[in-house]
Amino acid sequence: MSNANKEYSDRLFHFLFGREERKGWTLSLYNAVRGSAYTDKDDIQINTIDEILYLGMHNDISFLIAGEMNLFEQQSSFNPNMPLRMLQYIAKLYAGYNKKNHQNVYGSRLLELPVPKLVVFYNGKGGKPDEMILHLRDSFPAGADPDIDVRVRMININRGHSESLLESCQPLREYSWLIDRIRANNEEMPLVEAIDKATH
Repeated sequence: MSNANKEYSDRLFHFLFGREERKGWTLSLYNAVRGSAYTDKDDIQINTIDEILYLGMHNDISFLIAGEMNLFEQQSSFNPNMPLRMLQYIAKLYAGYNKKNHQNVYGSRLLELPVPKLVVFYNGKGGKPDEMILHLRDSFPAGADPDIDVRVRMININRGHSESLLESCQPLREYSWLIDRIRANNEEMPLVEAIDKATH
């Protein structure tokens, strides 16, 4: 998939699930992923990293709910380095959380933090399973005994995969369908025409 198409699918994912005015869809996505049944969209506190504040760094969606720090990323090509990227994102988010809540990381009191939940929604080409776990430890040399690991849940949202998840979140199902149509159209026509045909 071209860079333009990757950017389009990223922007669309953020537009659908990462904005204050669509917190109901964010909540629907969270419920589908976590198997929960929250109904109040105001339980969602969006805290997505802004590239304006952190030059060169932004994530697709992050939010707090139910004592969890959720990072949801969309990937249109397989990236085994997502655990490293998620580690960088979560460090920034925890720094912001500490500051907002006046938490002293240098103090003698143990700080209580929201539990990190890291999810990648994969819609690229290639035979990936419905779900797989990516680990930061896989980046270290064989036989190493690292003191940290990061675990990222990758969910394949391509057509024919993760059907129960897509059934339980209509906006995600429609997003998956739209990206599939654009990709199919783009094989026969330029990207702008492919998007136009898929959306009309």
